[in-house]
Amino acid sequence: MPTPIKLASRLDPIKPSITLAVTAKAAKLKAAGVDVVSFGAGEPDFDTPEHIKDAARAGLDKGVGKYTEVGGIAPLRAAIAAELGRVHAMTISPEQVLVSCGAKHSLFNLFMALLDPGDEVIIPAPYWVSYPDMVMLAGGKPVIVDTRADDDFAVRPEALRAAVTPRTRAIVLNNPSNPTGAVYTPAQIAALAEVVVEKNLLVISDDIYRQLVYGDATYASIAAVGPELAARTILVDGVSKTYAMTGWRIGYTAGPLSVIKAMAKIQGQSTSNPAHISQVATLAALTGPQDCVAEMRRAFDERRQTMVELLRAIPGVSCREPKGAFYAFPDVSAFVGRTTADGTRLGDDVTLCDWLVDHAKVAVVPGSGFGAPGHVRLSYACSMANIKEGVRRLHEALVGLKA
Repeated sequence: MPTPIKLASRLDPIKPSITLAVTAKAAKLKAAGVDVVSFGAGEPDFDTPEHIKDAARAGLDKGVGKYTEVGGIAPLRAAIAAELGRVHAMTISPEQVLVSCGAKHSLFNLFMALLDPGDEVIIPAPYWVSYPDMVMLAGGKPVIVDTRADDDFAVRPEALRAAVTPRTRAIVLNNPSNPTGAVYTPAQIAALAEVVVEKNLLVISDDIYRQLVYGDATYASIAAVGPELAARTILVDGVSKTYAMTGWRIGYTAGPLSVIKAMAKIQGQSTSNPAHISQVATLAALTGPQDCVAEMRRAFDERRQTMVELLRAIPGVSCREPKGAFYAFPDVSAFVGRTTADGTRLGDDVTLCDWLVDHAKVAVVPGSGFGAPGHVRLSYACSMANIKEGVRRLHEALVGLKA
């Protein structure tokens, strides 16, 4: 027998992404011919808009495909600086922008650039699954602060204040939220901003869903509260969700020049530049017609309303109205601990979700992966037909469980 290869101990606390695992399991069943409705992936079912693909085709004809500057081509960084400067009511230079291989890559670079061993990052729960693990990979300590459904999952200022220690560097603010779809009100943002300044914190503002907001909700930027907040806010954004460009892998960061330079140093020794052709496509997305965004947002809104209505019709399920992103996050804790027809006890939300995909042929993501046991996440970035059929299967399966 060969000697087992020793792996780095830094991986010991790291968990595989539960959203990717659920999506992969559903895809494997589909490939085997099983009719599975998957609500796992946070990926628009729309194709990338035609004018963006046209720009990529034209770029290929002009010889796109070479290395670029590590941080991205100059026209794209200028376009990002202009867009984010407008949204966040601040002046951003192209030198303050780093283009990376997706917003996930941007966040990884950022944590690596900011954190020394033992530095703390406050992460409100429910949270996107990768935040805590990224912080730990960078040597930091994630500090989880629970939120309440009654507050629409917004972190309270007093909870933020109580979580701060001398080792706290930053708070992650994901607005709108993955997984809850919650959107912070301007008043909630202003209240958090006071604590951020009082405690001398950085804000990592993950705004990847900021253009997907519905009804009377509006996106409020913490950087726009005032110059003092703008100086301590690091903006993470990208084109994946807004323009149906998940596979193009482009995200970007804007922030203080020292932070951007540190992140560029890391990127220069790891991935180097993001794909040239993807940068060309992103430039077209940001500077071209925006009617495609409004069309997709309208479709998401219709699907959102239908999914929430159907989920609320399941006895024992409660679901807050998601006001942004493209996720519903119902509470299914009433079904945890119940038994199936064959006598199997579903002792937690992970077991429940495994049973749902195997027996009901519907894939949802367990809330424990987001720091919220007893909930499940469903993406409505899929067809209306899938929403109706998938939630029907969920309804039938849940009400059939024995108490």
